[in-house]
Amino acid sequence: QVSVVESGGGLVQAGGSLRLSCAVFGSTFSINAIGWYRQAPGHLRELVADISSDGSIYYSNSVKGRFTISRDAAKNTVSLQMNSLKPEDTAVYYCRGVVIGTGFTWGQGTQVTVSS
Repeated sequence: QVSVVESGGGLVQAGGSLRLSCAVFGSTFSINAIGWYRQAPGHLRELVADISSDGSIYYSNSVKGRFTISRDAAKNTVSLQMNSLKPEDTAVYYCRGVVIGTGFTWGQGTQVTVSS
């Protein structure tokens, strides 16, 4: 079966950068899209960026111009490059795969903390 695992979280100063990776295990042909979500204390979980199998990309307004989502088919990974990080970007970041005919598969999350 298909599963996803996040990595790359950590502590960074405001203005710095981090690169998150979502590794896909199992049949990549069974996934329509990979999305990055985040949930900060006191906030609802929100969609940050999404990339579909046809190449369509979505970014939330809060990260446009700062974050970039990309897919490396050879490594079966989807990355989220986060630049110009702000303290309000602090959250647990989750990778979610849309699995054809089944539903969703979520990663366990990776903590991103941006200090002032």
